[in-house]
Amino acid sequence: MLRPGLENEFVRLVMLPEIGGRIFLGQDKANADYDFFYRQEVIKPALVGLAGPWVSGGVEFNWPQHHRPGTYLPTDVEIEDEGEGVFTVWQSEHDPLNRLKGMHGIRLRPGSSLIELRGRLYNRTPFTQTFLWWANVAARVHDNYQSFFPTDVHYVADHAVRAMSSFPLAENFYYGVDYAVRRGANDLTLYKNIPVPTSYMVCQTQEDFFGGYDHDAQGGFVHVANKYISPGKKQWTWGNHEFGWAWDRELTDTGGPYVELMAGVYTDNQPDFTYIAPYETKTFSQFWWPYQKLGPVQQANTLAAVRLVVRDDRSIDLGLAVSRPMEGLARGFERWRPCDSGCDLECLAGHAMATHRASL
Repeated sequence: MLRPGLENEFVRLVMLPEIGGRIFLGQDKANADYDFFYRQEVIKPALVGLAGPWVSGGVEFNWPQHHRPGTYLPTDVEIEDEGEGVFTVWQSEHDPLNRLKGMHGIRLRPGSSLIELRGRLYNRTPFTQTFLWWANVAARVHDNYQSFFPTDVHYVADHAVRAMSSFPLAENFYYGVDYAVRRGANDLTLYKNIPVPTSYMVCQTQEDFFGGYDHDAQGGFVHVANKYISPGKKQWTWGNHEFGWAWDRELTDTGGPYVELMAGVYTDNQPDFTYIAPYETKTFSQFWWPYQKLGPVQQANTLAAVRLVVRDDRSIDLGLAVSRPMEGLARGFERWRPCDSGCDLECLAGHAMATHRASL
């Protein structure tokens, strides 16, 4: 099986063009090769895709429908050398239903943990067509894995907005679960609190990011994209209960449960579709990058992620991670001192990180 890969000082990626062109492996080399994308140990298809077989894990690219007909079919592949150590692995297919052409390029540059997806969508027909695009990112979960969304997200919605819930604390019925009586176990950012198969999608935010963080491995990732082009931010889980565990066994042997942290382009809900005109080409980019030892963050872009939390004891948990080395960043960050406080600074394989503790 052909498995083209990309690797630099910080990130290791492997793609599977023979199974839909998905990203199979995403590892943070600066964090003991932590798998920030779910690494599947087996290829164990189940009847989930629109044309039948589908596998979990890694990053699946869904267009022009979700779990697209070609999700288990081979793609063409070409590796572009852009010079100066920058490479893009392009994978392409023709949709077997409507004959649309979709291309996605996974781009990695030296000296940076930033992973860029470059989307190229072509309507090869003389007819207006409908489509959606969602990048379906799987992350291995357990009781100490937490997804995070921007702090201005106060409610989320099901598919087609059939139901809604407060967020992050669910204080209502959602997917048949009365979260109002589950005090202490109603935080929807924690996989362990969701007992049934559940989707939730962000309806409104002014921010461009979201992601997930593994408190045990002290590592996670952020997704960043222009919210005016890529507004979709979603989590899906089979659920932390018998039904969900049965699906875990169906899809893997030893990998365990996962959540899907999906990023949608041109829509913020599923199954919303948009239009592509005859012979039109649409282009866009989405970005991911891993970080360490910070916890869920409250702000992020393609260069940096910031954690700023006021704890119950009125101390401040403040930290910063960056996607590439930045000279002088730690010195500038150290000057922030709201009061007489200690400061712990370190540099992790070029990812400058500063953590401050202060009392208000």
